[in-house]
Parts: sequence; C-alpha cells; structure tokens
Amino acid sequence: MSQKIQTALISVYHKDGLEEILQELNNLRVKFISTGGTREFIESLGYECEGVEEVTGYPSILGGRVKTLHPKIFGGILYRRENESDKKQVKAYDIPSIDLVVVDLYPFEQTVAAGSSEEEIIEKIDIGGISLIRGAAKNYKNVLIVASRNQYKPLFNLLTDKGGETSEEDRRWFAREAFKVSSGYDAAIFHYFDDDQNSALRVVCDEGKQLRYGENPHQKGLFYGDFDQIFDQLHGKEISYNNLLDIDAAIALIADFDETTLAILKHNNACGIACRPTVREAWEAALAADPVSAFGGIVVTNRTVDRAAAEAINSIFFEVLIAPDYDKEALDILFQKKNRIILVLKSAEHALQPLQYRSVLNGMLVQNRNVSLQSAGDLQVVTDKTPTDAEIEDLLFANILVKHTKSNAIVLAKNKQLIASGTGQTSRVDALNQAIEKAGHFQFDLHGAVMASDAYFPFADSVEIAHKAGITAVIQPGGSIRDGESIETCNRNGVAMVTTGVRHFKH
Repeated sequence: MSQKIQTALISVYHKDGLEEILQELNNLRVKFISTGGTREFIESLGYECEGVEEVTGYPSILGGRVKTLHPKIFGGILYRRENESDKKQVKAYDIPSIDLVVVDLYPFEQTVAAGSSEEEIIEKIDIGGISLIRGAAKNYKNVLIVASRNQYKPLFNLLTDKGGETSEEDRRWFAREAFKVSSGYDAAIFHYFDDDQNSALRVVCDEGKQLRYGENPHQKGLFYGDFDQIFDQLHGKEISYNNLLDIDAAIALIADFDETTLAILKHNNACGIACRPTVREAWEAALAADPVSAFGGIVVTNRTVDRAAAEAINSIFFEVLIAPDYDKEALDILFQKKNRIILVLKSAEHALQPLQYRSVLNGMLVQNRNVSLQSAGDLQVVTDKTPTDAEIEDLLFANILVKHTKSNAIVLAKNKQLIASGTGQTSRVDALNQAIEKAGHFQFDLHGAVMASDAYFPFADSVEIAHKAGITAVIQPGGSIRDGESIETCNRNGVAMVTTGVRHFKH
C-alpha cells in the first residue's frame, strides 16, 4: 500500500547530513515534530517545528532521560491505520499520526572505546531512541523508520524519486535496516556487561563483503569483518574466500616468531618456512622445503621486504605476499605482475581475535585462540639423552609449526628450516611416513633432524620409524599410557625426547 509522508518525528544525536533531508521534507510540506537540540537545529534552518513537549503536555524530565516516552508519541507511531478501534482511540485522545521517524542512537560503542567512565558509558545507553526505532519498525506497514545517518542517502533518493510517497516494500526495507541497527546496539551493550564472556553468544556484523564465490565457484561467499583495519592492499586482484582462509593461517603462524622468518602456505598449512638473518635467505630456505607446492601459495614474512628479497620472490607465481613493509625498489619489482596481491600488515592484534568461531550442525562452536607457546624452560627431558642446544632450538621451532598444521600432524625440521610435514592424516604413522617420503623426494638428509608431533604417540612405532630415518630428537605433549614404550625405544636408539604437556590439535 502506497502512503504519503505527512508528519515526521525527528530526534537525532548526529546532525551531519540532516540538512538536505529536512529541506526536501519541507519542500514536500511535511510537518516536523522534534526534541531539544534537534528542534533547535530544524528551527535554525527556518522551518517550523512542534516540540514533543507541546504534543505530550509534559516537559523533558530527569535530565533528558525521558522525552519521547509518552502514549501520544508512541500511539502516533504504532496505531494501525486500517484498524477501526485504533482510529477511534487516536481521535479520542488527540494523538497525532506520525508517518516518518528519523532517529539515531547515542554513541555507546564510541564512548566505551574512548575509555570513558562507567557513569558516562551508562548515560549513553539510549532508551527513547531504541524504543522509537522498534516501535516504528514494528509498524512498518504504516510508518517509515530511518534509524541511522547511514540511511539518509536512500531516504533522500526515496523522497526525490517518489515525492514523499512510500510503498510497503520501501518501508519493510527500512524496517530491516532499523532492526539491524537495534540488534547491533543491544549486542554492544550486552558485551560491555558480559564480564565473564561466556554467559551467552551475541555476534553482530552489519555488512558482509560479497566475494566472487566461496571455496568453489558454485558456492556463495561473504566476508564479515573489517579487512582494511588489518591490511593495506597495495596491489593486485580482489581477495577471494580461499585467500582469506590462507591469510588468516599465515598471520597466525608468523605471529609466533620473533626472529626474521618467512613462510609459504598452501591450503592453510606451511609448505615451507625458515628463520634466517635476512628475508631473502629465509625465502630461499623456505622454498627449498617444497618448491612444487610453493607455486600459487601465500607468502608471509615479519620483516620489511627489500629489493634482494623481492627479486628472489618474484621468480615464482604466488597469490599473496604479506609483510609489515616494503622498500620502494621491492614494490617496483613486485608490481610487475598485475594480479598478485601485495598486503601491508598494519595490525596483527586486530587480525587475531581472542575467540574463534566455527559453525557446526545447527549451532556454533566457540573457543579461545591457541596462543600457547613453549620455551626451553617448559621442556621436560624424559630420555637418557639430553638434546643439544641446537636441537632444542629446532624442537621449539618445529613445535610452533606443528601447532599450525592440520591434525594428525608431524613436522620434521633442521637448522630452523621446515624439512617436511605430514598433515591431516588419520594416523600418526601415516603422517610421519608422508613427511619422510616428502623429505626424500626433495633430497633432504634427515640425519640430525628433529620431529614434532601435535599429540602424544599411542605406540612406539612412530619413534622407531623416525630413528631409522635419522631423527635424533623428538618433541611431543606426552600423556599416553604407553609413553614408557616410546621413551624406552628412544633410549635404546640414542634419541632424545622432550615432552611439553600441551597438545596442539588443529582440526
């Protein structure tokens, strides 16, 4: 049903962008009702405006906490124009018919983010505004609700294109947008009060970015988040769903390293990674682990990419390169390929949220991000042989990698370089055999290498296989009822083993 706007209730915190709306409404001879500062703003533009106090017969009270909460205001918004009983009551109580409500909410989130006092934050919990939004949106069949200055443009277009006439389809769209605003606002308030962060789950994202597709071309894909808060994209094509998954894995991995490190990832797993004095040296060592899988991968480093590194990296095709900065000469080289994505990591802190979410069945799993890192002091030597200092460094390096590798996972490393890994296998022996075979394929000598396992060894077979391949030290969580068998096998073969007490499953 088409309906013409005749009376507008306008009460906003932010006045920017309102002037042209008011001008167009005035041109359409719409009557204004308003409160306090908004009324003053309307009148300063030379337009007549009736105060809410004049409509209700009550002044603004309690320091402005109560202004619009009155039957004459909410009756004018909520009454059903087609309902005879409603029409009689509106007439009997002299309730004005309100066709348009323009309102926004106190800046609660901004006040919290500014570190304001508890008293200031509580005062920014909007009562009248949120009630006006809900009331007008509920009665969208008769009322147009504009709940944010972000909706001024579609409102202006509606007014100019249709001359103040609105369809039910128009009003329903604005109602949807209004409930989006109110639900997000309530979620922000809830999270402020939710000190233990586990009493309930409220996740609100206002706008999803449409992606080309999901994991596969026949699947729809959206990204909800603020990518620009984390990265500056300097070059390249639009980022895809799979790019985002790999970028997330890359940032989580590189965040666990302090020294100069470069990693190459494919399908969320590292196919190459190394710590070296320079980015170029780290690239060369990382690439050596698996130059085949590196093709089309994601490259990430925690140091500035200079010209020497860029020349080396430029030698193969890759999808994405992430670094904290780039030399100008490096960018001149990297920009030579039109589609490759070049990202500057601005904020790992904002990228790595403390909670992780995953949809399952008809619900959602939530867990704390795995931020556990082990140091030399956390290692318990359980064998007769104690690992050397060099082996301990490699064990800690491999333990970080196995934490970021899909389970069941085995990582083989030497001289702070990934030699090979076994990923996503249904048994630990399969994962180890996969890693050994891969190391042999790329002609790595495993003598003196170390092995990391994301979980304990249920049997001694993995340790026996590792020893025969040349592995000299092992790191694992421990905790199996058969730990003794694995330790005995190590002792019999002169292999060092340390346990951490921390499992690193990644499913």
